[in-house]
Amino acid sequence: MFPTVAVTRNGLPGPGMTRLAEAATLRIATSEVPLKRDALVDLAADATAMVCVSGDQLDASFMERCPAIRLLAVISAGYDSVDVAAARQRGLVVTNTPGVLHETVADLTFGLILAARRRLVEGDRLVRAGGWTQSDYRLLFAQDVHGARLGIVGYGEIGRAVARRAVGFGMSIVHHTRTRRDDAVSSWLPLDELLRTSDIVSLHVPLGVATRGMIGERELRLMRPTATLVNTARGAIVDEAALVRALHEGWIGSAGLDVQAVEPNPDPADPLLSAPNCVVLPHVGSATEATRGAMVDLAVDNVLRFLGGRPVLTLIPELRG
Repeated sequence: MFPTVAVTRNGLPGPGMTRLAEAATLRIATSEVPLKRDALVDLAADATAMVCVSGDQLDASFMERCPAIRLLAVISAGYDSVDVAAARQRGLVVTNTPGVLHETVADLTFGLILAARRRLVEGDRLVRAGGWTQSDYRLLFAQDVHGARLGIVGYGEIGRAVARRAVGFGMSIVHHTRTRRDDAVSSWLPLDELLRTSDIVSLHVPLGVATRGMIGERELRLMRPTATLVNTARGAIVDEAALVRALHEGWIGSAGLDVQAVEPNPDPADPLLSAPNCVVLPHVGSATEATRGAMVDLAVDNVLRFLGGRPVLTLIPELRG
């Protein structure tokens, strides 16, 4: 008899689900949007493993109500939606999907840099609204990207991929990480110095106790009044109320966000959405068919190896050893 594997989203791309169905009984959610807590529990009640995404909140209460679960395979590089301490206490295996999405997220990061610095979204809206009525020499004056100083906070796979793209724009590149290290592309700086001296600050740290709210009023006031803040990591890394004030009061020049503290955010009255010079996307950093398919495949590989009694490929660092 095949083990049961719960899958929290319908319509996942790529061949992964077909491969998994050959080795397990799949219980797939009918919804393509996040399930409420009780629905998640019902889906996973007697499952051995779960294939889930970063929006699924898998805390200690969920784990207690689903005692048969032994593996959580998260289709994301980030796994802040999982209570890692509770998983460790219960002996659960938790995997993520690093190594397959960094180039795609770096592409989108640079798209946000260009959109925010050059006011591309604002220009598109102006034309569509019939506002391009004359040839104004100062129309949509903005900030250059080429030759600018890029500060990268978090220098893992995605941060390094962004740095490689910045080389082609002739940018000077600095970064901040907990462990000081330089490479041929970028030099390490303390965070405060990076914030003070960078034209663009791009965030690529995981969300955790040390990084939640790490960019708040103090940090935003350190930045240049023409600087751009870009966040493709996790929304809660930035104090959004402080960011709204920073944009309205001119502490910084612009922002490009792919993430928010609360996701999804269907509230058109959210002050962040009416802040000036702010581009906001619906967390689509890895959303290409090829990359999302590769992420699903890696998650499925981890499940298949686990069910076959073999070591998983991408156990999260906190559970190694």
